[in-house]
Amino acid sequence: MTLEQLRSEADEPGWEVDPDDDWGIAVIATVGRQLKLRREAVGMRAPDFGVAVGYGEDMVYKIEGGKRIPRPEYLDKADEVLGAGGLLAAMKEDVAKVRYPKKVRDLAQAEAKAVELQLYDPLNIHGLLQTPEYARGLLLMRRPAYTEDEVERFIAARVARKSLFERDPAPEVSFVLEEWTLRRPLGGRQVLRRQLERLREAAQLRNVELQVMPMDREEHAGLAGGIEVLKFEDGSAVGRSPAVSNGRPVSEPKQLRILELRYGIIRAQAFTPRESIAFIEQLLGDT
Repeated sequence: MTLEQLRSEADEPGWEVDPDDDWGIAVIATVGRQLKLRREAVGMRAPDFGVAVGYGEDMVYKIEGGKRIPRPEYLDKADEVLGAGGLLAAMKEDVAKVRYPKKVRDLAQAEAKAVELQLYDPLNIHGLLQTPEYARGLLLMRRPAYTEDEVERFIAARVARKSLFERDPAPEVSFVLEEWTLRRPLGGRQVLRRQLERLREAAQLRNVELQVMPMDREEHAGLAGGIEVLKFEDGSAVGRSPAVSNGRPVSEPKQLRILELRYGIIRAQAFTPRESIAFIEQLLGDT
């Protein structure tokens, strides 16, 4: 491999460490330190190591200095070149988590502890229900546009959050979706069809209640914005809505009561779960 072919920062945009992510900074600093110690232990200079793994010397120093997030294949190759016996490759799991945006990672951690979730998104199909293809179509609509790397990061984060459905015991999850979000073919008709099939599958899970808010309703309690309420085993709860505390998470009983009241009214105004499944079946027949 020639020097011109070695991968540089320009070849891998979007793998910087978030300066506000203390945990992420600590993880990447630890990984970088281990890589440097292993390289020095075998007496390999950074330029030679870079050639061996296919990266430029500058990128090697940045990764070792905790300034760049190493790709999984970088760690695999480093493990092989340095004879680490799998110890470096084993760091891929924590490194992968650092790639998720901090706010997404924090949300996933809260969801993983919740025993009950009440979720209403007036703008999109909720992220926990999105197929990767639908998520891609949605993310590509963003302006200013995300980079391809950012799109992949967000998709990976949303897919990882879906482990919530595989927990045992499973949490009780309630969704309210807007009819218009089920009709807009983001990414194309086939992408929408697969998304509707995913909704039908989710709606049939015993721990999931999925309801659709039809567009012809003359009354709607959700016009002030989305709602998220997560309840935990110890009796505590946290909620969030643009209509309360400017969208910041809240845990005070009074504010949570407001969110639950609005969510309850929204559910009462929407189709029942059985009617919602029938409606999704009807949309599938039309798609």
